[in-house]
Amino acid sequence: MSKKIKVGLIGTGSICQSVHIPAYKKHADAEIVAICDINTDTLKKVGDDLEIPEKFRFEKYDDLLAMKEIDMVDVCTPNYVHMDPTVKALKAGKHVMCEKPIALNAKQGQKMVDAANESGKKLMIAYCWRWNSGAQALKRFVDAGSLGETYYARVQALRRRGVPSWGVFIDKEKQGGGPLIDIGCHALDLTLWLMGHPKPVAASGKTYTHFGTKKGTFGVWGPWDYDNYTVEDFAVGIIRFDNDATLVLESSFCANIENDIFNTTILGTEGGCTLDPLKMYREENGTLIDISPVKLQQKVGTHEGEIIAFLDAIKNDKPSPVPGEDGLMVAKILDAIYKSSELGKEVPIK
Repeated sequence: MSKKIKVGLIGTGSICQSVHIPAYKKHADAEIVAICDINTDTLKKVGDDLEIPEKFRFEKYDDLLAMKEIDMVDVCTPNYVHMDPTVKALKAGKHVMCEKPIALNAKQGQKMVDAANESGKKLMIAYCWRWNSGAQALKRFVDAGSLGETYYARVQALRRRGVPSWGVFIDKEKQGGGPLIDIGCHALDLTLWLMGHPKPVAASGKTYTHFGTKKGTFGVWGPWDYDNYTVEDFAVGIIRFDNDATLVLESSFCANIENDIFNTTILGTEGGCTLDPLKMYREENGTLIDISPVKLQQKVGTHEGEIIAFLDAIKNDKPSPVPGEDGLMVAKILDAIYKSSELGKEVPIK
């Protein structure tokens, strides 16, 4: 593909404006040609900023998808509006990048994966943490066998008092859940990627809501709608894989801890590692050693990194950097943790 990749944006809110649009504007091979948003004020602001002609500013994504000249669609809508535009875009012959998580649940995610496979177009789920320079370094070591066989991981995406006070993050029907599906999914995807995506077979978990509905609870982003808070504020799960590995996942909007924690710890037969601090732990020549990578360069932001990678995949017909199947695996695990919490027992993952 020698011409510029023509991009249509569906959902032009904060994540799109802050990181997606700047990445496309900096990329020589991309051109934003159409936008869609149900908020007319946002549509006008973004349209004016990008100098998009009025006829290419849409309130309905079906109208945007009818544009034959669009090569790729970037879906930056809330979780409950991930599946439909993605499936329709793929069927319309567009490649799709969809913000994480893949959808509200695995059932919806499966339809997206099926549509990608049937259309032959590329689907990428925007799990940007993979483009963190530290994560990239760990991946190189893991792939080289420095950890040996990985058999355990502890994954943490914990905020002390970080309930989003905007959007639909506290609405279960529109979001699918709370911190587990919002930030826990990022840390889980990163760890599964580092571990080589072993197949999950079962999960046990528990969710709690102790702070979200409690009026007056402090929030770093200000108060939220306590009366209509319908998601968990803490979740924990243990996942078993078909290679006998296990993974423990913790995620919170609110927890009585000292500081926010975003980390993964992986144990292997030849070594272990943590993301924060970025270290590897090994035994060599009868001596315990800690390895600390230095002078790693984060050349571009993680969101920009994922967009560069997807545009490269489209232009040079490479596999999707984060295929829908990876996003679907995360969704299946999250579904199982939520279901386990409801049933009070371990549930299988098919």
